[in-house]
Amino acid sequence: MSDATLMTEGQHTQGAESQQAAAATEAAATVDAAAQTQQPAEANTEAKPGEQSTAPETYEFTPAEGYEFDPRTLAAFSEVAKELGMPQDSAQKILDKMAPAMAEKQQAQMEEVRNGWAESSKADAEFGGDKLTESLASAKKALDAFGSPELKTLLNETGIGNHPDVIRFMVRAGKAISEDGFVSGARSAGNAASAQNLYSKSGMNP
Repeated sequence: MSDATLMTEGQHTQGAESQQAAAATEAAATVDAAAQTQQPAEANTEAKPGEQSTAPETYEFTPAEGYEFDPRTLAAFSEVAKELGMPQDSAQKILDKMAPAMAEKQQAQMEEVRNGWAESSKADAEFGGDKLTESLASAKKALDAFGSPELKTLLNETGIGNHPDVIRFMVRAGKAISEDGFVSGARSAGNAASAQNLYSKSGMNP
């Protein structure tokens, strides 16, 4: 469980997209620097008379086991590799070596985005601050009443359950169904306790 989790038991928006774009730019710079360390025969990008560049028309990369990259990162990598005239096997070798560091960087960037969402939610004027625990109980009512297993999985896997607008929507929905008598008193009390426990597990007690 993420320390920043508010609404889910697991973990994009414009902020996430900008982080990914930055990762793509950094990937391009990294592959450029990495290519300079290749042997002269590999790094030679100028085709001799009568010869063609060793770079393929289109690179076909096979992700290293356990790794997956944003398409824009691979696109930036491919563009620089092609400019350098790198053959397929050399480009793949560099990507394989870069994979762990790139994946760690992307994970750290996404975690930073999720933490930002959580901090914004904690300080939200409508449902945060002293009202946060009660608000999370209301939000959980809505999620339990109307959320499908697929929605809960989405919230868990993306961390978007921390986003202020997502929590705000569920808080309002939870209050609405409580006012309409949709949730019984006993169930309401149970949900409040559950939300309090969830909030405590996240390591973000008031």
